[in-house]
Amino acid sequence: MTHATWYFDVISPYAYLHLKQFAKIAQPLEIEYRPVLFAGLLKHWETKGPAELPAKRRHTYRQCVWTARANGIAFTMPPLHPFNPLKVLRLLTGLGATHAAIEAAYDFIWGEGRDPNAEWPALCARLGVAADTPLIEDPAVKQRLQDATAAAAAAGVWGVPTFEVDGELFWGADTIDFMNAYLRDRSLFRQADMQRADAAEIGAARRL
Repeated sequence: MTHATWYFDVISPYAYLHLKQFAKIAQPLEIEYRPVLFAGLLKHWETKGPAELPAKRRHTYRQCVWTARANGIAFTMPPLHPFNPLKVLRLLTGLGATHAAIEAAYDFIWGEGRDPNAEWPALCARLGVAADTPLIEDPAVKQRLQDATAAAAAAGVWGVPTFEVDGELFWGADTIDFMNAYLRDRSLFRQADMQRADAAEIGAARRL
């Protein structure tokens, strides 16, 4: 069975929409779920998230509502976004980042539109832990999340959600078909048009 790593942050509505469409993946995958801090990736690549640009923020939220509606996925915006996802990411890391725990957290935040920080006890109850769980302050858990974020950046991951298969990255909620094409034909990126795209050089660069 093919191994794949799924990089995610609960702050991302696109990661929620991606998770809800895993049934469209063409072949069984052994998926390793990897919580990462999206803000850490943004810092590493010196870029901004979609919610940090006012016009893009509005478009992003509208697109998420439409995508959920088009795919029959329950979707409700939480009252605050962006929110601080750190406690949730640490908790999921400490719980072993299982599919069940991740989906439960996503359903709470994006399916039901609830604030994970304001309703922390309710979220913890949903995940089967006490609100005062020591996991979120466990130095080992904190380090694992930091290490996972650093390793993701080192692997070239710049955003969430991202699947990694054979070292190839598939970013975004709309890339399942793209990844399926690769899973069916592992020579995809060795084909001439793909190689030409890879070889394109930078002709002009903005002055920041």
